[in-house]
Amino acid sequence: MTTLTQTELYTTADGRARFRDVAIPLTEGTPASRLSALAASTGCQWRHSPVGFESGFHCTTTPQWLVVLHGRMEIGLQDGSARVFGPGECFYSNDTLPEGSAFDPRLHGHRSRQVGEEPLETLFVRVK
Repeated sequence: MTTLTQTELYTTADGRARFRDVAIPLTEGTPASRLSALAASTGCQWRHSPVGFESGFHCTTTPQWLVVLHGRMEIGLQDGSARVFGPGECFYSNDTLPEGSAFDPRLHGHRSRQVGEEPLETLFVRVK
């Protein structure tokens, strides 16, 4: 394997959040243990969300990797599509508000919620 495919949540030119798959080149390491290039980060945070947690629509304030550690998390978009991420899965959250725009909860961002019978535990790694 020379690439790893990850999900990115991003903002289109019209200000809407969308999902896309992005190939991450694995150019470092050895044939037995391929690695990506080292990515810069500014810190990380852990979050615990109880059963029943649900957010309204919002944009990501700072691009970040989100890793699900325990439980399941659904990310829903304005168009009604959604993806569920479980333990060990991650995505790059990069659906920031377009510069000069005022947030409109009917147009911008995504919503998130805990799904299932277990609390949700996540790790956020902020990107420079």
